[in-house]
Amino acid sequence: MRERIVVTGAAGFIGSNLCKMLLQEGYSVVAIDNLLAGTLENLPEGVDFKKVDVCDSDFSRYVEGAIAVFHLAARNCLDDCAKNPVDTARINVMGTANVLQACVEYKVPHVIYSDTSAEYEGINMFPSKIDSVKPMSIYACSKRSGALMAEGFKNYYGLNISTVRYFNVYGPAQDWRRVIPPVMSAFTIKLLQGESPFIYGTGEKRRDFIHVDDINRFHLMLIREKLIQGGTYNLGSGEDYSILEIFEKIESEICSGIKPIFKPELSGEAFRTLADISETCKTGWTPQVTLEAGIKSFVAYTRERLRLG
Repeated sequence: MRERIVVTGAAGFIGSNLCKMLLQEGYSVVAIDNLLAGTLENLPEGVDFKKVDVCDSDFSRYVEGAIAVFHLAARNCLDDCAKNPVDTARINVMGTANVLQACVEYKVPHVIYSDTSAEYEGINMFPSKIDSVKPMSIYACSKRSGALMAEGFKNYYGLNISTVRYFNVYGPAQDWRRVIPPVMSAFTIKLLQGESPFIYGTGEKRRDFIHVDDINRFHLMLIREKLIQGGTYNLGSGEDYSILEIFEKIESEICSGIKPIFKPELSGEAFRTLADISETCKTGWTPQVTLEAGIKSFVAYTRERLRLG
């Protein structure tokens, strides 16, 4: 009988890629999503899909029999969170508490809480270390609150919880429908459409990009290797690039000859993200997808998926 794993936020970017990898590895996957942000087209064939909100009162029954729960469901658009702080708290804090309570009720052996590098947005020392956080935005504060809730469940109920802090994840199925899409999607789609993408500010902001496949390889390690469970881990590449450098790499792959349009800076964004991955690498994990290879495959995927270029 295949081992059962539950993924919340399964129809989103990271969640859908995780579901695909778990299926390939022989697990039975229960995919939970309310489809407010995720889409059914992201979900791979073979998952047991449940259209459920993590805040629903009857959520708990869906985790019964699971060997692990990956909790990725969250409101995560910075602007959206700032405009809807109460609902952000409902989803990111109360929803997290509801998932954790369900895992206690059904004695789930392991929970993986998906956190964010936005925890570091008020810290100006790089690379960012796991023991120094200062969330500033509504989004970051809501995720910090969820992480503290996880700590409470770990300490009080003895729930086995691992926390992973994602940096700038990119790859197939990245959400491009936002008003302001993630930079990889925004640049790639616009260039393939023969249009100039927007760069907000001077393009000097720097980001630590990590491919979704590298993220999910670590997820697999977490559920298989008990000795590394229960910790907090940064998931980034340990290298950063300016937004302008990213544009140039994508444009070089597409060869459009198109220049970007510079627009006023967006408020609330960190100037730099850079992960200290030294503790994560002690587990035996290292990033394997180079930025160049990741961009090449992402451009090919986007061209095929959206029939562009």
